[in-house]
Amino acid sequence: MVTNRNSIKFAFLLLIVALNLGCDQVSKVIARKNIEPYEQIDIIKDRFTLTLVENTGAFLSAGSNLPNFLRIIVLTVLPIIVLAYGLWFLYSNKHLPRLMQIGVCFLIGGGIGNIYDRIVYGSVTDFLHMDFVIFRTGIFNMADVSIMVGIGLLLLQNLIAARIKKQEAMQEEVSV
Repeated sequence: MVTNRNSIKFAFLLLIVALNLGCDQVSKVIARKNIEPYEQIDIIKDRFTLTLVENTGAFLSAGSNLPNFLRIIVLTVLPIIVLAYGLWFLYSNKHLPRLMQIGVCFLIGGGIGNIYDRIVYGSVTDFLHMDFVIFRTGIFNMADVSIMVGIGLLLLQNLIAARIKKQEAMQEEVSV
């Protein structure tokens, strides 16, 4: 019975990964079909725009100037190893806090989306840009959003765990 429950739980976690991956890939297909390279489409005046670019590097084009062999290792092979480890980590650690599990799923789904692009297209399709004067982003995609949400969930889980630990320590002091 426990094994069946664990299988259902892991299948649900894989569904979260797949939904993140699907959202990313569908949005990229739509962007590739409907936006010309470097075209700027205002969604909310000039604060939120769509601009299609193909990023051969990582975050903010970091690593795009690396030699091809090194770029493949750093931007494709190593991330695949990390993502495989993330899936193994989810599968083998059955009692992780739910928020941590979901955060890791978002990270994996977003990571797979960008790795898929890099393998299939040789670059990652980015098309979203925000400029709120004091807060301005580079051009990003839905996989990047998934990764950031995953990081946010992991940070939130860490804060919750620290708060619980602090409350338990205070209760121990009171009871002694």
